[in-house]
Amino acid sequence: MDTSAYLNTAVAQTHTFAAWVDGQDAAAPVPTCPEWTLADLVDHVGATQRMVAVLVAGQLTDPSEAFAAYVPAPTDSTQWGAWLTGTAAEAKQAFDAAAEDTPVWNPNGGVDGVPYWSRRLFAEACVHRADAAAALGRSYELAPEHAAAAVEDWLDTMTSPTYWKAKPHYAEAMRGDGQTLHFHTTDAPGEWVARRESDQIVLEHAHTKADVAVRGPAADLLLVLSRRRLLVDAPALEIHGDRALFEHWVEQMNWTTGA
Repeated sequence: MDTSAYLNTAVAQTHTFAAWVDGQDAAAPVPTCPEWTLADLVDHVGATQRMVAVLVAGQLTDPSEAFAAYVPAPTDSTQWGAWLTGTAAEAKQAFDAAAEDTPVWNPNGGVDGVPYWSRRLFAEACVHRADAAAALGRSYELAPEHAAAAVEDWLDTMTSPTYWKAKPHYAEAMRGDGQTLHFHTTDAPGEWVARRESDQIVLEHAHTKADVAVRGPAADLLLVLSRRRLLVDAPALEIHGDRALFEHWVEQMNWTTGA
């Protein structure tokens, strides 16, 4: 997927999210983000889209101005639908006017923020719609190719040097001496091998023998990896090898408030 495809899908996902949450109970708990209410979830999704819109539109290489542009979600939940479709439109407008190589801050280093943030907004919309589904008792479906792309983003984010450095407890738990995990989506192209080293997690696109292999539908893999679905509730996922190694991996994927 390219920047345009990511943004178009992010907008579509946000429109569905907006229709679901509009007028709902702001205090409703979000089971997949235990510290959040529905109001927190809505605020996070819309405020993130607006922050990224400011980053991209302003071609900012320092994020402080974008962070300062935070505007909270309306307290009246009947205004949530319009507010969310508005923040998605702001983001799309900013990306439509930007070139792929427009210098924009990327938290992983460099200034290639346009492609980075287009994929992040896309994956945010996909994963947080699953949170809304859990909070509101709705079923969740995601096209396999979109789910596989969101898995790619999740794995890239959770294995990035930035995340490793920012989360010392996570880094300590994920240190290893070469243990490997192989992830494979069966209904859309997607294959990754993660290798736990003493100072980093190395992520590669590869098909190779690993200590544990996990394969199955892309949406199931996404929801289990992001801790939006328990492994026991994803029977379509096949696990071959060291199951405990995969379970330990999932236990560390605890970015449930701020994906």
